[in-house]
Amino acid sequence: MSGDQYPVILVHGWNSHPGIWKKLVVHLEAAGIQYGKFDHSGMRDLSLPEISGALLEYIRTERDENGWSGPADIVSHSMGTCIVRYLLEVTDRVEHNQNVRQLIGLGPPNNGSALAELFHDPKRGEEIINKLTGIFVPQGFDPASDRIVQDVRPGSPVMHRLRTAGLRSDITYRIIVTTNPENNFGFFPWFDGKTWEIADDGRYRATLYGDGVVPHRESVLPGISLDIIPAPHEQMDHLPAPEQYCHINLPRNPLVIDRIMQYLTGPAGTK
Repeated sequence: MSGDQYPVILVHGWNSHPGIWKKLVVHLEAAGIQYGKFDHSGMRDLSLPEISGALLEYIRTERDENGWSGPADIVSHSMGTCIVRYLLEVTDRVEHNQNVRQLIGLGPPNNGSALAELFHDPKRGEEIINKLTGIFVPQGFDPASDRIVQDVRPGSPVMHRLRTAGLRSDITYRIIVTTNPENNFGFFPWFDGKTWEIADDGRYRATLYGDGVVPHRESVLPGISLDIIPAPHEQMDHLPAPEQYCHINLPRNPLVIDRIMQYLTGPAGTK
C-alpha cells in the first residue's frame, strides 16, 4: 500500500451482508488498498448501539492484525452509516480515539427513516411491507420486533443522540445519493419510481428526490453537500440501467463505485 493510501472498513446496511461490496472490492484490490468487511448480518437481534460496539471491536482487531496505526477510511451503506456515526459521534465523541480520515455514506438515513415509520402506519404499513417482502424486507417481517427498525425511526432515542452529538470536525463526511429526475418507473417499481418521505407538515409524500428507500432529506447533514448521481431516463449502453441507481444497488452501481474510488484515492479535502 502506497503512502497516500489508507485502509478501508466496509459496513453494509440493514437486512444485507458483506457480499454487497463484491464489485467495489475488485477496485480496491486493483488499487492496492487494504480493506476489511464488517459483518453484522448475524446481529439482527441487537440494537444499533450494540452493533456499533461490535464495530468498535472489529476495527480494533483489524488494526492489530494488519498493523493499521494511522487513519482509516470507512465506506458504509444505508443504515450502516448510522452504525458508524454512532461509534464516531456518540461513543467516541469526547476521546476521538477512532482515527478516521473520511466517512463515505451511500444513501444513509441520517435523520431517521420515513419508511421505518410507514411500516407502523395503520393505513399503509401492511401494504408497503407486502410490496417489499423479498425485495427489501425479509419474509415474516414484523417491524415492532425489529430493534434496528425501531432505532432508525426519526423519533427514537438513538436518532436523538445522533442529532444532538454533532459531527466530528476531524473527519471528512461524504454522502453519495441517487435520484430519479425523469420519473423512470424501472428505477424502483415497487413505489412507481419514487421514494416516500415525511414532509415538514408531518405528512407522508412520494418524491423523485431519493433512491426508492431513502429520500434526500433523510441523508442530509449540517454543512455537508449531497453528492447526487441521477439515474438516466432510459437504458443507455454507456450507463448503468435505471434500477442500478436504487437504494438496494448503490454499492454495485459502477458510477457510485467510481465516485467512492475518487474519494479513497484522493486527498480527504477533495470535493
